[in-house]
Parts: sequence; structure tokens; C-alpha cells
Amino acid sequence: MAEAHQAVAFQFTITPEGIDLQLSHQALQQVYLSGLRSWKKRISRLKNNFITGVYPASPSSWLFVVIAILATMYTRSDPSMGLIAKIQEHLPVRYSICFLTVVSAVLFSTLLWLSLIFTMRLCLKQLLSYHKWMFEQRNKMSTTTKVWMALVRIFSGRQPLLYSYQGSLPNLPVPAIKDTVKRYLDSVRPLMSTAEFERMTTLAKEFEGGFGNKLNWYLKLKALWASNYVSDWWEEYIYLRGRGPIMVNSNYYGMDFVYVTPTPIQAARAGNALHAFLLYRRKLNKEDIKPWLLRSTVPSCSYQFERIFNTSRIPGIITDAVVHWQDSDYVAVHHRGRYFRLWLYQAGRLLSPREIEHQIQRILDDPSPPSPGEEKLGALTAGDRVPWAQARKEFFSSGVNKRSLDCIERAAFFVTLSDDEHVIMGDDPTPCLDRYAKALLHGKCYDRWFDKSFSLVVFKNGRHGLNAEHSWADAPVVAHMWEYVLATDCFQLGYNEEGHCKGDVNPSLSQPQRLKKSFSLSVAQALADDVDFHVITLRDFGKGRIKKLRVSPDAFIQIALQLAYYRDRGMFSLTYEASMTRLFREGRTETVRSCTSESCAFVKAFEDVCHRLFRMACDKHQNLYRMAMTGAGIDRHLFCLYVVSKYLGEESPFLKEVLSDPWRLSTSQTPFQQVELFDMVNHPEYITCGGGFGPVADDGYGVSYSIIGENIINFHISCKHSCPQTDSHKFGALIKKSLTDLDQMLSAEQKAARNEQNTGGNSTQAKKDL
Repeated sequence: MAEAHQAVAFQFTITPEGIDLQLSHQALQQVYLSGLRSWKKRISRLKNNFITGVYPASPSSWLFVVIAILATMYTRSDPSMGLIAKIQEHLPVRYSICFLTVVSAVLFSTLLWLSLIFTMRLCLKQLLSYHKWMFEQRNKMSTTTKVWMALVRIFSGRQPLLYSYQGSLPNLPVPAIKDTVKRYLDSVRPLMSTAEFERMTTLAKEFEGGFGNKLNWYLKLKALWASNYVSDWWEEYIYLRGRGPIMVNSNYYGMDFVYVTPTPIQAARAGNALHAFLLYRRKLNKEDIKPWLLRSTVPSCSYQFERIFNTSRIPGIITDAVVHWQDSDYVAVHHRGRYFRLWLYQAGRLLSPREIEHQIQRILDDPSPPSPGEEKLGALTAGDRVPWAQARKEFFSSGVNKRSLDCIERAAFFVTLSDDEHVIMGDDPTPCLDRYAKALLHGKCYDRWFDKSFSLVVFKNGRHGLNAEHSWADAPVVAHMWEYVLATDCFQLGYNEEGHCKGDVNPSLSQPQRLKKSFSLSVAQALADDVDFHVITLRDFGKGRIKKLRVSPDAFIQIALQLAYYRDRGMFSLTYEASMTRLFREGRTETVRSCTSESCAFVKAFEDVCHRLFRMACDKHQNLYRMAMTGAGIDRHLFCLYVVSKYLGEESPFLKEVLSDPWRLSTSQTPFQQVELFDMVNHPEYITCGGGFGPVADDGYGVSYSIIGENIINFHISCKHSCPQTDSHKFGALIKKSLTDLDQMLSAEQKAARNEQNTGGNSTQAKKDL
């Protein structure tokens, strides 16, 4: 690759008369304004750090405490009980007594204020360690929980910034060994024969009574020292140390609106989207994003938001690294095998959507061909990590290649301008959605930069989507940003009658800079070709319908997945459902083992229409989900115990067997977090189809689903063509049938209950008449 020459602020020429210095005032102005913008960001960050540091108090409360102390002293009272006089004794005596008294009072007030902040934060941290509220229904809360919620609101302060609660969140607790082992055995009981379960019980008891306690002691020691005893090891060993391709295996995608494309002009759609992304980054830098509150009261951890932008995964021989830069004024753009640097700021000002559209159109109109080896350079990020690390060290460690690679990795994010079109049309849009999903997940394998925190893909007909790297954050964080971008694009920025971005173009905008070897992409291409994807969107069956059946929507869907899998394979499988642990500081996810004894018993008895078993299975699933959210899960604890055993150089037959179990059914729900940004009544077509991921096991399924509003559920189902036992379309049909069967079963149950109630009411009235 070769990089275009950079603009310079001055030139000089040595002549016989001396040095002829030629200053470029325009370039100097750009340097000045860019530096000014950087300093403004630093000052804003410093201010936000101070506000967050004193939360739940406010900076103005310091003045209130100072005035209160001084006013009390004016009445000849000493609220400090002699401490002000002690402070005064240590101050220089060359000033007047009155001045020294005021200074001492201000110092005492400041110490008192800081003590109050520490006490409030400690109280809030203790309050947030209470989790019984999650196991109670909203309309049946205990008196203890009501008092607790009132106290949380009192100690939470007002107008929190994004990171205001970080210092008040409790640490993730380390469960007791016996509790984790008991929950694990309960989860695998329906998956094993009697002999297998007895053998596993023996291994578990040996581990619990001996080696396990030693390992757990180390975890408790780490929990005292670290903010979270799981997250750093989870990021390193699950994500960054994986040596296989991250494309399909780790990265995931997010879709555009399904039933409408706001404009068919590719450059215009990219212009609005890029501008919306930078508006979101501005809000992020100002911490002007509301923390996510459960039940409008309980805060969740926001630390994952820190690395959304200006972040890239860097390959290594043994392990990768996630590198984050403080700022970036440009994005890296790929079009027809060529790479460009597109500046998004001019004179410290964010370009308007119309100006960005103009710059994107310049790239689209550029007729230059790719340089030798440039076209398929992105395939390096799609293949195995070790060859990519070796190539990086050999070919990109110095010179112009290194500078060009730095340009891509330091970009705010990556943009792909695709020549493909994806039109969702016809009575059955499913085949179009399937192709669209595969295009977002892997594309051509070389037209993405899979190492970037996220990549925006804009297709020729104006439809776009997102591909995100998984190690730095989980899907809900990316989904929050994506919801904002979609809503801002259509409902705030909009387009003119011709479909272009609104506004005018500054004619002084400089051209996007062209960044100018080939490597085999056979591994990545084979992986992409093996992915079988199927997308289902249900518009007449959603959360509203399920709630009328008095069942948790997530539990309903998970039981339906168990029923569908049993109908597909004639057996049960260890099932993974991701649950968030963001109620704790730096929390990420925990596993909900959705295949339980209760769900298996219901599925087996389904033909006998056993309603009681269904309710028991749903209750068990809800309880497991809540336990996972409150730090009482199974798999993250066992994973950390395994890491400690490796550090100690000791083997545990129990842990080795536990962590070797394959997840043949891996599921995840992506929450729809910002409903207020969309008008689902007047504009129901402006709704995203969610996103998906590749299968975790070669002989299994990956199922992502999103529950949107009251009437929509979307499923993204993946598996591999190379496995003869899996078929995404067949499994999708079984999911739809299972949902319908469960709905009919519960509807019939409710109808029978109403009839029985009416019959009982009529009998009672007849008795009264007699």
C-alpha cells in the first residue's frame, strides 16, 4: 500500500540569498483549529471526570456546605467541634486571624463534603448489592423492596452522566463452590444417562471437597483487588487468544430497516449515517447518554461504551490486543478494492451530511484501479490470526505500509461502499433477508476490516448494515448506538425530494486521500461459503401476544427453541443463552443454561398437552436468568476456576470435562433499548430486523432473536452446510411451528379457564336466585 502525501503547514527552499520560508496560512489555520478542538475535548473530559468523581453529589453542593459552615460560625457556634481551630494552627501565621479562620472553615467544609460523598457512594453501593427485587413481580413488590427502591432514588442523585454510577456499582461476587457445582449438576442432568450423571457427580464432589476450594480462594483474592474477577480473563482467553478466524466465529452484524429504504442514493445514505455516528460520538465524549436503568431505578455498568470508536483489534502470535485511541478525525473507506482516508472535520467543524455525501460520491466516481495486492488486503483480517500477525510483522512494520495500516487502524471506524444491492421485496422477503444477512456477516471476505470495532456497510441501492468485532464489547452496546444512528438518519436529518442529504456543499473541501500486497483468502472464503443463514420476521406475533398468555416472552421463546430442537434432532442439547451482568462493575455476560430438567420434561410430555410442566419450565428459566444477572451463574465461575488451575499448573478432570462440552444451541436476545426514538404506531415500517452471529459449534445452531414492540419478533438462525444434521430453513420452520403450538396450547388453557369461571359464576348466581 502507498499513502497519499500529507498537507504541510509550511515549505522552505534554500537559495543563494538564504532560506525562503513559505507559510500556508490555510494549513496553519487548520492546525490551529484542530488543536483547539482537541483542547476543548480535553477540558470537557476533565470537567466530566470531576462531575462523575463527586457523584451522587453535585459540584454546587460544595458551595452549599461552605456557606452553611460559615453561617453557623457567624452565630458563634463551632460545627467542627474544634477541628477548624486545629486546621488553623497548621496554616502560616503571616495572614490575619479572620482570613485564616475563613480558610480553615473552607478546608473543613471541603473535607466534610468529600466525606459525605464517600458515605453516600458507599451507601448506594450497599443498596445496589440487594437483588431480591429482581425475583419479585412489579405489581407484587414486598415492603422491603419498595423501601429499598425509594432509598436508591434518594442516594442516586440527579441528572447522572453516562459513567456517574461506575464508582457506586458493586463488584461481581464469587459464588461458593458447592452452589456452583450443585447448579451445574442440575443443568446437565437431563442431558446425561444415569451412568454418565453418576460419574460426573463423583468428579464434582471430589472437586468440591478438595482442589476447588483452593482455586476459589484465589478467585476471592482477585475479587478483592480487581473491579471484576471475570471480565479481563474473559476478554483475553475467550476472545483475544482465539487463533481461528474472527469472521463468522466471533463478529456479528446488525441490519437496516427491513421494509423501507429512506433513499436509494448510496452516497446520501452514507452521508447521513456517518454524520449520525459522529453525533453519537459527540454525545459519548460529553457523557450525554443516559445510563441504562432497570425498572427506571437500578443502574447498569457503562464501561463498554468507552471503546466504541477509535478502536481496533491488533493481531499477535500468541494473543491479540485491543487498542483504543483517544480521538480520530477520519474514517477509513473501502471501495472496489481501494482504501481511502475520509476526513470528517474541517477547521474543527464536523462536516454536514451533504458535505460527507459529496466526499463519498468523489470516492465512488474515482476510476483508479486497485494497486497490486491492495484489492484483497482485508482478507488478512478474515483468516487465521497467526498468519495475519506474521504478515503484519513482515510487511507492515515500517515505511509507507506501516503508515497506511496505522491509518486504517486509527480510524474512527471502517466504511465499506459495496457494489452489491439488497432489495427486500415480494410477499415472502425471507430469501432476500438470508442473502442480506450473509452479506453483512462476511461479505466477500476481503471488503471488510474485521479487526475494527465496527464497520458500516453501505450497499449500492442505499441499504446499509453493521459488522462488529466482539472482544471489546457485547451486542447491546453496539445496538444502542445503531438504534440512535437509524433514528437520527431518518427522523432528524432526513433527505430532500431528490433523495440527497439536506444542506449545501463547501467547495473548498479537499479530496479524500487514497491509500495505496495479495494473500490467500481460501480459509476465510471456505468459512463464509459454509455458513447457512436464515432470517425470520414475525409481524403478527410478538411480546404483546405472549404477555396476554401470562408468560415471560424470553422464557416462551426459549422453551419454543427447545421444542424445535427436539423435533429437529430427536434429542436435547446443552444450550447457551447470553445474559448480561452489567448490574456489577465492568460486568459483561453470563450463561443461562436454557435446557433444564423442567423444559425437557415439558417437551417430552407436549403431545399430552401438559400445561403445568410448561409453567414450571418457564418459571425455572426465568429464575436461571435472574440468577445469572445477579452473579449466581455457573459458567463464568467455572471458567475462572479453570484459568486459576492453569496458572497453578494443576489439572482438574472435572473442570476439563465441563469446559469441553459443546454448545450446539447458542442463543442470544438483543434488547430494543430506545423505543422512544421510533414511532412504531405511525411508522411501523421504520424498524430494524435486529442482527445475528455465526454458529458456535460446527454441528449446531446459532440463534439470535429480538423482541421489538408488542407485535414483532425476529430470528436470525445460522448453521453450517458441512453438517448434514443441521438446516437453518428447516429449523426456522420448526421454531415457527413450536411458537404457534405453544400459543394455541396456552390460548386453549385460558379459554377453558374462562369457561370454567363463567360456569362457576352462573352456578353461584343460580344458587342465589333459589
